Amino acid sequence: MKYWRKPLDFDEVKTPHGEVHIIAERCKGCGFCVEYCPKDVLVMSEEFNRKGYHPPKVVKSGECVNCNLCEMICPDFAIFSVAVEEENGAAKAGTTDGGVA
Repeated sequence: MKYWRKPLDFDEVKTPHGEVHIIAERCKGCGFCVEYCPKDVLVMSEEFNRKGYHPPKVVKSGECVNCNLCEMICPDFAIFSVAVEEENGAAKAGTTDGGVA
């Protein structure tokens, strides 16, 4: 979707990023997480788990926006996402001005 203008605080707002973790042995292959992911981060894998189902796998690891929708919709609690901090923000916070006040 293309907008005809940008918000005034476009440069200040940063998109959160997340890392998706899948517990393959709990998954029953329902595909809800794959279907409802807003960034299409997941696909169904060709591999089988112990139960004989195809668990999802992450294909776009840097694209997750940590919306936790996959975690909320999973009936087996087999997937979750963890927020990832950006390196630039941590580097800026650790920088000192040499003790000058």
